[in-house]
Amino acid sequence: MQYPVTHLVVMGVAGSGKSTIAAALSQQLGWAYAEADEFHPQSNIDKMTRGVPLQDEDRWPWLREIQGWMTAHAAAGKSAVLTCSALKLSYRQLLSEAKGRVLFIHLDGGADLIGQRMQGREGHFMPPTLLPSQLATLEPLTGNELAAGSLRLDISNSPEEIVTAVLAGLMLPA
Repeated sequence: MQYPVTHLVVMGVAGSGKSTIAAALSQQLGWAYAEADEFHPQSNIDKMTRGVPLQDEDRWPWLREIQGWMTAHAAAGKSAVLTCSALKLSYRQLLSEAKGRVLFIHLDGGADLIGQRMQGREGHFMPPTLLPSQLATLEPLTGNELAAGSLRLDISNSPEEIVTAVLAGLMLPA
C-alpha cells in the first residue's frame, strides 16, 4: 500500500520523551529524523540556558525553519519524524502548512513525572526551572486536530507501548 508523504511531529513539553519516541518511530518506519532543537538560533539556546522562557517572537523564525525542513523532505518524496514542543495551536497551524500530511503525537504527562525526568537529564540546555512556563503555555490538541489523525498519548506508558500505539493509531506500516 502506498502512503502519502507524512510528517510525524512528536510534541510536548521538555522532558516528555519526544526524542526517545521520535527516534524509535524514525528507526521503525525508516523515515528521516530531526530534533527541533537543531533549528534554534544560538540566541534562543542562550536564553533558555539562562532560564529565560522563549517568547513568540523567538519561536516564529525557528518554527518556519522546521516547516521548511518538512517541506523540503516532502518535495523529495520523503516522510519524516521530528521532535518539536509545538505547545500552541498557532505553532501547530504554521507547521501544518508544510507540504505533505502533518500529524502531531502529543506526549502528555503530569508535571511531577516530567520534572523527575528533567532532573535526570544531562547535557541539555533546557533547565527544569522552565517546565512551569512550558506547562502554562501548552494548548492541548483540539478536537479538530484529533479528528484529523493526531494523537495524545500518556507518557507513563513504556516507550515501546507508545510507539506501538502511534503505529496502530495512525495505521502506519510497522
